[in-house]
Amino acid sequence: QVQLQESGGGSVQAGGSLRLSCETSGYHFSVKFCMAWFRQIPGREREGVAASEGVAAIDLDGTTTYVDSVKGRFTISRDNTKRTVDLQMNSLKPEDTRIYYCVAGPCPPKYSVVDGLLGYSGQGTQVTVSS
Repeated sequence: QVQLQESGGGSVQAGGSLRLSCETSGYHFSVKFCMAWFRQIPGREREGVAASEGVAAIDLDGTTTYVDSVKGRFTISRDNTKRTVDLQMNSLKPEDTRIYYCVAGPCPPKYSVVDGLLGYSGQGTQVTVSS
């Protein structure tokens, strides 16, 4: 089993910053997993992570990819020793208000943010940005 636990969500004003963290645990977690952050598609909250879109991803080589709407504002990073992945979010906008999910799992070469969900996901953490 693999468990993912997000933290760091909250409420900020537009232009502010938040840092999301994801801690992983479980016998089957591997440093050979790709990791990513997804966020809820508006209006489909009842579907959970299944109705989410990729925000940022980091593949096995450490290459990062981002959805266009967050490029230059968000940064994904991972620490294989601690088995964590973080998402630094700067210059937040009201449209960034979503539930954010940490995902991890086996992945194809050159996995990117548009390649879809991975095998494991957390419960999500709410980010709210007020104008």
